[in-house]
Amino acid sequence: MVEAVQDAGVVVTGAGGGIGAALARRFAAAGARVVVNDLDAEKAKAVADGIGGIAVPGDASAIVADARDALGGTVDVYCANAGLPSGGSEAAEEQVWARAWDVNVMAHVRAAHELIPGWLERGRGRFVSTVSAAGLLTMIGAAPYSVTKHGAYAFAEWLSLTYRHRGIKVHAICPQGVRTDMLAGTGSAGDLVLKPTAIDPEDVADALFKGIEEDRFLILPHPEVAGYYQARAADPDRWLTNMSHIQQKWEETR
Repeated sequence: MVEAVQDAGVVVTGAGGGIGAALARRFAAAGARVVVNDLDAEKAKAVADGIGGIAVPGDASAIVADARDALGGTVDVYCANAGLPSGGSEAAEEQVWARAWDVNVMAHVRAAHELIPGWLERGRGRFVSTVSAAGLLTMIGAAPYSVTKHGAYAFAEWLSLTYRHRGIKVHAICPQGVRTDMLAGTGSAGDLVLKPTAIDPEDVADALFKGIEEDRFLILPHPEVAGYYQARAADPDRWLTNMSHIQQKWEETR
C-alpha cells in the first residue's frame, strides 16, 4: 500500500467535503501529494490547507490539465468523486437528466480521455470512480441518479477490462448511505433506505485503501451490498418485487 501511494500525485474531485475530503485526507496521510478539487473554491482551499495539498477549484470535467501542472506534470491517481444526487422520475426536466449525465458519467470519460494516453506510455496509473450502490442496484425516487450511476459503474468496468493488462488499475467505490450533505439532500427516500445503515466518509476511505491493498476493482464499504447484487442477478423479478415493496412503503410515508 505504501509503495502505491507514497509520493504519488493524486487528484480528488468534489473534495470540498464528504467522501472527497475524506479521500484527500487519507491519501495525504499516506504520503501522497494531493490536489483538492471542488466547485466551491473556499471549501477546496480549506481542505487543501488542512492537509498540505493544492487547491484546484473548478468544474471536475475540465481540471485535469491544471491538476497535472500543479503536481509537477504527472497524475498517478485520479479520484472521480464529484457527483450529483439528482432525484426525480422519468418526468424530471431534461436539464436535470443532462446535468446528472454530465457530472456523474461524462466528467469521468473526459478525465480518462486526458489521462489514459500518458498512463499507457508509463505502464501505470490508477482511476478511482466513486459510483454508489445505486450503480449496482438502484435508488427509489431518483431516476436520473440511478441511471447515471449505472453508467459510471459501466464505464469504470470497461476501463478496467480494457487496460488492466497494460498496468492501469481501476476501482469502483459503491457505498450505500454515507453521512454527507448529499445524504441529507435525499429527503424521505434517503431516510427510509439509506440513513439506517449510513457510515462515515472516513469509512469509505478505509474501504478504498483496503481495496487498493488487495488489488480489487469493486469496493463495497457496505459489505451487504454484495448479497443484494447477487440476489438481483440470480432472480431479477423477485428482487424487483422486493424493491417495489420498498417503493410502496416510501409512497405511504410521503
